[in-house]
Amino acid sequence: MLGATGQIGRAAVSALAGDGWEVTAVSRGGGRDGRWEGGVRALALDRDEEGALEKALGEGCDVLVDMVAFGARHAQQLTGLAGRVGSAVVISSGAVYEDDRGRSFDTQEQPDGFPRYPVPLPETQRTVEPGEATYGTRKVLLERELLAAGDALPVTLLRAGAVHGPYCRTPRELYFVKRLLDGRRRRVLAYGGESRFHPVHVSNAAELIRLAARLPGSRVLNAADPQAPTVAGIGAAIDEVLGRETETVLVDGPAPEGHVGGTPWSGAHPVVYDMTAAERELGYRPVTGYVESLPETVEWLAGELAERDWREAFPKMARNYGEALFDYAAEDAWLEAYDRGRH
Repeated sequence: MLGATGQIGRAAVSALAGDGWEVTAVSRGGGRDGRWEGGVRALALDRDEEGALEKALGEGCDVLVDMVAFGARHAQQLTGLAGRVGSAVVISSGAVYEDDRGRSFDTQEQPDGFPRYPVPLPETQRTVEPGEATYGTRKVLLERELLAAGDALPVTLLRAGAVHGPYCRTPRELYFVKRLLDGRRRRVLAYGGESRFHPVHVSNAAELIRLAARLPGSRVLNAADPQAPTVAGIGAAIDEVLGRETETVLVDGPAPEGHVGGTPWSGAHPVVYDMTAAERELGYRPVTGYVESLPETVEWLAGELAERDWREAFPKMARNYGEALFDYAAEDAWLEAYDRGRH
């Protein structure tokens, strides 16, 4: 497994080892997760080093699971292993989808640029054009190159939703958890708190990987939880976990000035993935639901924040979302004006 110490990788190694597979957990650092069974082999490897992956494979393997593949180079690397690899399971992304007006995650910052997908969104929905320009276009390029291999290398591509669970580098739940730990008692939510961006817990992604390893085939499947909660519902559920009460101020439409009320889930239209194909083709049944999985995630986040600034604990989160994520001064100023306007 490539990318074994990432958030999905850790759970997938456990799921596959528990299913009886002999697992070699590959990562740049060669680290181990304390929950892995003793028979799991950890290996340090840079998959971009010329010939390193081929050498490590030796005579080959039954299933290659790849958490970190992007673009043409990695696609060609994998298809070049046809004959030495029985089948592959590769993580893709829901970011590949495009709506009927050409809008996608790549256009969401433009005026009226947020995609309006069918609800639920099936795998047959069209995608952005392949290329190396963006995250989504690189994933489409990867998908098409791998699917073209056909029977020579059967590949299951899993289009993951908003991944959540421990060890996430960009944990969306941080938005609510940090506010509560900082003593914030009011929150502002854009789009009336009704935004939905379908999550997938690491254990549900791992279950899809486990099933796809058992049932090889060339296919693309969505990867998501059984529910797609609203952002207001997520906030309320995290309040419940931490035993706090929060007043929620709802804003119609997008976040006002200073991104107040904008969250990592916020969008003008719902993004809800159809899981019918995974149920039909793999017999997929979710391991957990969003609310049920939250206590472990919240506990992990609180531990990461206990003695560190959030930017130190989650530097990729800080790069992706910027300081506005926790701009309490802008939030308080907006709430003060909001309160004045009500009286």
